[in-house]
Amino acid sequence: MRFLGQVLPVDGYYVLLKGHLPNDFTTSLTHLYQPLIGIQAVMLYQTLLHEIELQQDSPQTHHTLMNYLNIPLDEIYKARLKLEGIGLLKSFKKERDQSTIYTYELQSPFSPNNFFKDAMLSQLLYHQLGDQKFLMLKERYMDETNEDRGENITVSFNDVFQTFTPTLEIVTSNPNNHSDQTVEPVDISWIEQMLKQRMIPVSQVLTSENRKLIAQMMRLYELDNYEIEKSVLWALNEENRLDGEEFKIACHDLFKSKHKNSTVKLMDKPALPKEQEVKKEPQTKEEMLIQELESISPKQLLEDLSGGNQASEQDMKIIRDVMTSQGLAAPVMNVLIHYVLLQSNMKLSRAYLEKIASHWSRAKIKTAKEAMEFAKKEKERFQKSSAKSKRGYTRKESKEIVPDWFKERKGNQKNNVSDQQPVINLEKEKAELQALLNQTKQKNNGFQG
Repeated sequence: MRFLGQVLPVDGYYVLLKGHLPNDFTTSLTHLYQPLIGIQAVMLYQTLLHEIELQQDSPQTHHTLMNYLNIPLDEIYKARLKLEGIGLLKSFKKERDQSTIYTYELQSPFSPNNFFKDAMLSQLLYHQLGDQKFLMLKERYMDETNEDRGENITVSFNDVFQTFTPTLEIVTSNPNNHSDQTVEPVDISWIEQMLKQRMIPVSQVLTSENRKLIAQMMRLYELDNYEIEKSVLWALNEENRLDGEEFKIACHDLFKSKHKNSTVKLMDKPALPKEQEVKKEPQTKEEMLIQELESISPKQLLEDLSGGNQASEQDMKIIRDVMTSQGLAAPVMNVLIHYVLLQSNMKLSRAYLEKIASHWSRAKIKTAKEAMEFAKKEKERFQKSSAKSKRGYTRKESKEIVPDWFKERKGNQKNNVSDQQPVINLEKEKAELQALLNQTKQKNNGFQG
């Protein structure tokens, strides 16, 4: 539901390509990126890529994309976010002449060989595909030669060319370097302190590659600082060098121990509404309740309402089915659970839940506050309706208010009917009948004589 209305069909867009595509980029998109972001995101990337050749001075509208991909605009927006998150797209928005124009800057995907050199992406693919399929792809696409080619005697740049010492302004990171697109800078100064305290050479452990690896694993597995420290110490070899593979295994093991029966997946992260970005201290009891319902899970809510007892499997199945079928966010589901339990003597009725959930889903309720206000209005409306119907049953007499135009119309109808009926003259009819009888009597007397 959070994707609806983010982009409008009339909004325009331009497409740019940053850098150059590797020769085998379609292989990367199909076999390596697609398992992580899905077919719709890959098709959106390829569609935007070929749009570059077709675009003119005026921007295309997003309605064009809807026709090309044959999917709703909210699905296109969802696919766009996945491309942005994985590092294949940068989006820019500008308001111009009462219209909105987007610029989509496509980023070059990794070649298959470089994809497997990126620790985070390769680790995600490993968890997505499994050991056997991952190793098959890695052996097929990663260029690793194990043959003994002798001593490497290749000279360096400085051995051949005369150089000068660049200033700080000249030594800057290359903005077109794709290798860092999937990770954000992370402060790991606390690791430096830990290594210094243990008399371990910092520069030898925290090389640029290892810093990137540590940042990626922190982000991927959402580990705490002390867990990363344990993983680093575990992965140090006898020469005090960090073994990358051992470090990844240690991080994964810690993740599994924290989240039992969980697996690492690239999942959509629910976006918070803008009004929730700036947290305010609740002032009333109702605001405190809303804040609580926004932050806890439905399972925790059930357990809190039952005095700390564990939520039953049956109740959790009902909640799961209703949430998935109606697409309700967890805070909205919390309000619904709270409301239903209060209205039905603390019984969780599936039919009652489904009935209200479908109503709230059609009303596009997204936050706990919206759900709470909507529930209040519905309850007030129901109470007014019930009170009105009760008054109707106890009333002995009911005086109907008939509008004047209706009375006039009924009166005209009566007049018209009376006009159409023939007027009967009783005296005339009686005289004619008597004359007919007399005439008949005279004829009968004549026959007798």
